[in-house]
Amino acid sequence: MATIHIDRLLETCIKRGASDIHLAVGRPPCLRLHGRLRQLETKVLEPDDTVSLMKSICPDRNQQELQEEGGTDFGFAFGDAGRFRVSVFRQRGNISLVLRLIPTKFMTFEEIGLPPITKALCRRPRGLFLVTGPTGSGKTTTLASMLNYINEELDRHIVTVEDPIEYYHNHKKCIINQREVGNDVPSFAEALRRVLRMDPDVILVGEMRDLETIEAAIRAAETGHLVFATLHTTGCQGTVNRIIDAFPHEQQAQIRVQLSTSLIAILSQALMPRIPTGMIAAYEFLVITPAIANLIRENKTFRIDSAIQTGKKYGMQLLDEHLWRIYETGQISADEMLDKARHPGDLQEKLEKIGKLHEAGDAAIQGALGGKAQQEEGEAA
Repeated sequence: MATIHIDRLLETCIKRGASDIHLAVGRPPCLRLHGRLRQLETKVLEPDDTVSLMKSICPDRNQQELQEEGGTDFGFAFGDAGRFRVSVFRQRGNISLVLRLIPTKFMTFEEIGLPPITKALCRRPRGLFLVTGPTGSGKTTTLASMLNYINEELDRHIVTVEDPIEYYHNHKKCIINQREVGNDVPSFAEALRRVLRMDPDVILVGEMRDLETIEAAIRAAETGHLVFATLHTTGCQGTVNRIIDAFPHEQQAQIRVQLSTSLIAILSQALMPRIPTGMIAAYEFLVITPAIANLIRENKTFRIDSAIQTGKKYGMQLLDEHLWRIYETGQISADEMLDKARHPGDLQEKLEKIGKLHEAGDAAIQGALGGKAQQEEGEAA
């Protein structure tokens, strides 16, 4: 019964274009559709339901981990229809599941809305390219698109380290090896320690979780590899600070120098519901120019935001500028813009100013119309 049930849920998720399925005791199954949670019209889940649903998809190794650790993550393919990344965990003694649908189709840079310079950066022979943003902001999709572009355009050896593997890449022009943490290799740090012996050109680090992984990623970028990695930070300036602050105080000066030479770009993104349907991403984009490398080296990261504003010719932009642009074109609501903004107060002021301008404009129009009506009355008399 559970298998039929899970199959039906997975089919519904794919058919409706939802991004996640939430299964928790005491509630019917819920889908996340265009960023909003929507309850399905089915029965309320009992403790036995979530256990049998879990057992129908969870490998033995992960069931054991769930017993020992209270939670586990894994990925699985649902036929050819799609892949799911699953998080299973205990809460209040019951089992809950969250299944994230990983799209099977790679998006182009144009579809995602990435700046044109991204293609040139993907062709670079070495350096560290960071994609950052909160959970669920589309980092995985952006990185998969970049790797797919390299796979279609260049002949490289790509090695990815992921937890779990999400998008499956086939060999096109590149040889592509995907290593799953917990399955193929015990940890990110261990995978990165060994990767340099594999003659890679491009390395993808699913997540820079700890100091050891951050160090290894920077080292790989310095030794002549193109390294893509993700961090859960918002804004480019905050990302640079976060990396430097991860190191002990006595190493920070050295890390600034290493970062200033190895970092090539930071893309910080936010994902939100598009009007009327669908999702849209807003970006903050920083390309490391000699001037910005200097700011990092000299510990003047507080000036990065203004450097982004003057670097428009390289495709650089601040997150709030992009949010404002997509709000003005009617693609997102004002509330969404303020929720995702780094400086919501500034955008609120802008909104109020526009509101006042609209009001002033309306008053002027009303005044003009009123004057015209009086004139017409006078003429009629």
